[in-house]
Amino acid sequence: MAALDDISTQRRDPPDGEEDKSLQDLLNAEGKNIKSLVCQRCQCKVLRPNLGQHVQKELFLPHMKKKSEQQGAMDGETLKEFWVVDDMYTFENVGFTNTVNDIKYLICADCEVGPIGWHDLSKKKEFYIALDRVHHI
Repeated sequence: MAALDDISTQRRDPPDGEEDKSLQDLLNAEGKNIKSLVCQRCQCKVLRPNLGQHVQKELFLPHMKKKSEQQGAMDGETLKEFWVVDDMYTFENVGFTNTVNDIKYLICADCEVGPIGWHDLSKKKEFYIALDRVHHI
């Protein structure tokens, strides 16, 4: 069973030629996403083009694992590149975890893998999606 869990959380690469690697290839003139953001695991659409503003901000996110897996509080990484939106209803398919120290982590609503992003409850209009936690197609 553990082998199945490992396979189910593996990152799925998008089809050849559908993901650009350069940051400049992901931004329009206003610094918004020109491509759709999709879940790395199930390819579910997270955000439509031209809705997320690119920002550089250091945020700690736990490593991406299935919701049922256990992990330590410091098991994660600091990421610096994000898309930010000002309304949670802007997303296509995003779920939110229970609150932990005034933070809600964003996860894929379909497969529940994450966290793919972060929301600080004290900042009502800031919802972050990490560039490294989604595919851009």
